[in-house]
Amino acid sequence: MWAIEDCRACSRRLEQALLAAGERVVRVAPHRMGASRKGEREPGMSDQIDALAVARAVVGDGVEQFPVAYLDEQAMEIRLLLDHRNDLVADRTRAVNRLRWHLLELCPELERSLKRGALNRSRELDRVDRRLRKLPASARVKVAREQLAQLRCLTRQIDRLATEIAELVEAHRPKLLAEQGCGALTAAILIGHTAGVERFRKHSSFGLQTGTAPIPCSSGQRTQHRLNRSGDRHGLRLTSRQRSGCFSCQS
Repeated sequence: MWAIEDCRACSRRLEQALLAAGERVVRVAPHRMGASRKGEREPGMSDQIDALAVARAVVGDGVEQFPVAYLDEQAMEIRLLLDHRNDLVADRTRAVNRLRWHLLELCPELERSLKRGALNRSRELDRVDRRLRKLPASARVKVAREQLAQLRCLTRQIDRLATEIAELVEAHRPKLLAEQGCGALTAAILIGHTAGVERFRKHSSFGLQTGTAPIPCSSGQRTQHRLNRSGDRHGLRLTSRQRSGCFSCQS
């Protein structure tokens, strides 16, 4: 049994080598190591101290309490493309905000007519471009037209990535797309952040990973639960419409 601190950017190659050799590997979250250090006499931080903290955390809590390492290359490809698309969407949002700020000075009535998400469509970009061409040449007009060109390029990249992600999801987990309310991008989030559902011992373990399992906080005769703020809540945050669908972790 190998216990490794869960920092996959550094430990991924080691995990691959161990799994390829048929070894069993569990991942230890960094905060679990910190808890195991609190009762120790030796302060400080080093590779030896960290290794001992990992071992004590696993021995103290039990191996079954830690997720088993699982490497899925196809899921990693989907997650990388999805993260890249999300970065491009954020870049496009910033470019839209900058363009609208210039349009407030150049054509206030045109800016007011643009609905939410309008500048993500080629037809609206063409309309804005035609209007800018009619204005007298100035530095602000030049900047606005360059931002229009940037938006066109970003939108093409985003659409191309969405198509590629949909094809990968269809080939990797077609059953997931059959779930109610689960589109290609939502499926890509689930695949990328919960690759290898067979590593979860039961449904409640999957709930802890996603941060959706409630935490008991009862006292006396009062029984209640609070929101679980652990797990991968950021990666698996879905819209209200997506959450209304029925997802199966066995897909």
